[in-house]
Amino acid sequence: MRALVQVVDRASVSIDGNKISSIEKGFLVFLGLTEGDDEATARKMAEKIMKLRVFEDENGKINLSLDSVGGEILLVSQFTLYGNMKEGNRPSFVEALRPEKAKPLYAYFASVLREKFPSLQEGVFGADMRVELVNHGPTTLWLDSKELFK
Repeated sequence: MRALVQVVDRASVSIDGNKISSIEKGFLVFLGLTEGDDEATARKMAEKIMKLRVFEDENGKINLSLDSVGGEILLVSQFTLYGNMKEGNRPSFVEALRPEKAKPLYAYFASVLREKFPSLQEGVFGADMRVELVNHGPTTLWLDSKELFK
């Protein structure tokens, strides 16, 4: 499981020109799933993201969590996080979990985030989306379950 977490001042998702979700200050989380990912991994990754301390405190030090600053989360499925570019110039996505397995696991991941952040916003799994964001910092973090939860 891979998550690309961007600290944003605002972010939104549109489909066919219609804005379907948006947040203000918080995290834009792109989530990619691969074979071997399960609910236990999803729960660990969600908890890790919710506990990240990447917001500035009163002394300007990166020390505060999303919850402590009243932030929001926008979650977007992103199978291309498993794009393999080892050969050629066209990515291979064979490492990405097939949609019929990925969709329920993505939904489970979202439900774990929603336990603490009931206002969780989402894109639409498998849809052709347009994502807009204003990255703060810029702060962008790459989380890979194979590195984090060995």
